Amino acid sequence: MIHREIDVSNRVVYSNGRTDRPPRWEPSVPDHDRALGVGELIAHRHREGSTPGQRTDSHRLALVIEGGSSRGAYSHGMAMAIEELGVLPCFDAVYGASAGALNAAWLLCGRAVDSRRAWHPEVINRVINPVRALRGGTVVDTEYLVHTVYERIVPMDFPAILANSVTFHPIATDADTGAAVDLHPELSDVGSVQAALRASTCLPILAGRPVRIGARRYVDAGLSESIPVPTALAQGATHVLVLRTRRAGETMRPPSTVESRVVARFLARHAPGTVGPWLERVQRHHNDERDLESDPAVLQIRPPHSAPDIGRIDRDPAVLQQALTLGRAATARTLSAYLTPKLSA
Repeated sequence: MIHREIDVSNRVVYSNGRTDRPPRWEPSVPDHDRALGVGELIAHRHREGSTPGQRTDSHRLALVIEGGSSRGAYSHGMAMAIEELGVLPCFDAVYGASAGALNAAWLLCGRAVDSRRAWHPEVINRVINPVRALRGGTVVDTEYLVHTVYERIVPMDFPAILANSVTFHPIATDADTGAAVDLHPELSDVGSVQAALRASTCLPILAGRPVRIGARRYVDAGLSESIPVPTALAQGATHVLVLRTRRAGETMRPPSTVESRVVARFLARHAPGTVGPWLERVQRHHNDERDLESDPAVLQIRPPHSAPDIGRIDRDPAVLQQALTLGRAATARTLSAYLTPKLSA
């Protein structure tokens, strides 16, 4: 199988060395094949009881989950609604970036609802702890999250992820090239899934040095592709449902001069290929927002305008629980226009 990646110059990079350069949002199929909306396609497949490998249509429907560290509480709530509505089998693949990869994993193992406990204070305050930086440690302890929380405290069913016919595509950023990489080809056992989750969430400085998988090193997906719609389209998606963690109109703010210098210095030393992508990410975000809004084959679900701001390492339990609730409700409300929601109280 040819492995495709999207780099910061918008090229599609193949494992056999061939490259080409389509527009970032080039349609995967002719317009007449995309006439069916995303919501209508979900409803059609849901009514038919359609599953991967048993489709009666020729479309490829992808679910893309945005991250954003603590903002991922919004997309976790959205994943809960997807699970409760029973529409996961309608999708052919799930793509996740950073915290979105964690939420994708919970959804694919059938524990998106149960795993809301991972946002409780006794867990989140251990995973995210700024005080550790004063002792030379990491602010965000992804090793503890993946190997302790997900194994013993709030167990994740890793084998179920691998066995799911809906394929899992965690995205990470190659530390040496700056390219967005789909780690799906690396997933073969429990350990490889855990490594992919750590790679996708390896925030510069906050989570420490890059995560090595095979011969490559990776950092957080957000440096290259925080909303992995381009990768989904490059891999043949004709329709995409995107679970967002930013409100409509909420834009990415540029870092301060001090932050730019500190992060750029860290990346130059430990992940040299990502300096350019990191400095360009705000403009790339604005471009992606424009393209997402204009693509008829993309349906976005966002937190409501009244949703609270959530910082990158926010640990406020009330705010995080509110985000879960709002994300869940936004998804149920959006999809209820196409199918009957069956959410528990």
